[in-house]
Amino acid sequence: MSIDSKKFRVPPKQAISLKDFDPGARDGIKNKKAAKVHLAEDIELMSNLQYRLYAENRQALLIIFQAMDAAGKDGAIRHVLSGINPQGCDVTSFKHPSAQELDHNYLWRHYAKLPDRGRIGIFNRSHYENVLITKVHPEFLLAENLPGIHSVKVVTEKFWKARYRQINNFERTIAENGTTIIKFFLHLSKKEQKKRFLERIEQPEKNWKFSAADIEERSYWDDYQRAYETAISKTSTVFAPWYIIPADHKWFSRVAIGRIIVETLEKMNIQMPVVTEKEKLLLQQAKKELEKE
Repeated sequence: MSIDSKKFRVPPKQAISLKDFDPGARDGIKNKKAAKVHLAEDIELMSNLQYRLYAENRQALLIIFQAMDAAGKDGAIRHVLSGINPQGCDVTSFKHPSAQELDHNYLWRHYAKLPDRGRIGIFNRSHYENVLITKVHPEFLLAENLPGIHSVKVVTEKFWKARYRQINNFERTIAENGTTIIKFFLHLSKKEQKKRFLERIEQPEKNWKFSAADIEERSYWDDYQRAYETAISKTSTVFAPWYIIPADHKWFSRVAIGRIIVETLEKMNIQMPVVTEKEKLLLQQAKKELEKE
């Protein structure tokens, strides 16, 4: 049974509640073994489509990953894109902004990492952090030295509405200039996050993945859920749709993501370069020269 990606796509500007989305859904994929078969098929298709994208050199694909801690972003990127030629793909993980980045508007560092034509770009976290973590912790906004923002008390709903508008305009500009955008929110349950945190603590080889700050941020779970609901509702558009991917079963989230990426590349109507008659003659001449050697 193939995955129906429409189930996970958020309609443009539709107000959503994450409680309406089951983080444990499997959409008819019975188990890890079945998922592995589906994913392998899509990885092969993805590889062929990426080759065409690279050859065409007129379009690009930007894939954005957002999630709560331990939802499986890194694993999804590693498994789903295992068949992609590294020469045609860039992965950027956005950490805490540097002093230089804070001296520019919050979108500046993301513009700099957009994929070139013919390439696939992956943002592991993204400009959405500026309406997620900063909304849960508005004190972080003070580091941006924004005009008129001297205290969190002056950060109103009007401020956040402006940010959603800015993000939509940013993504519209990108899309209208040849970059297709898809955005994945890996929807993890609080129960499953607890399980994965305990694994990171109990298994020595996973200790490096755990930070005491993870527990502190977990205490803001409900605030983050509301921040995601609003951000997704305000910024899922025709030109940059959000997909809410069930993440309690890593094997399912990976196969769902793979299917959506393949479908997206297929809809881009990628055209291989057309060789002119003059170029065909030159190819034949080159062939003859090589055969003489």
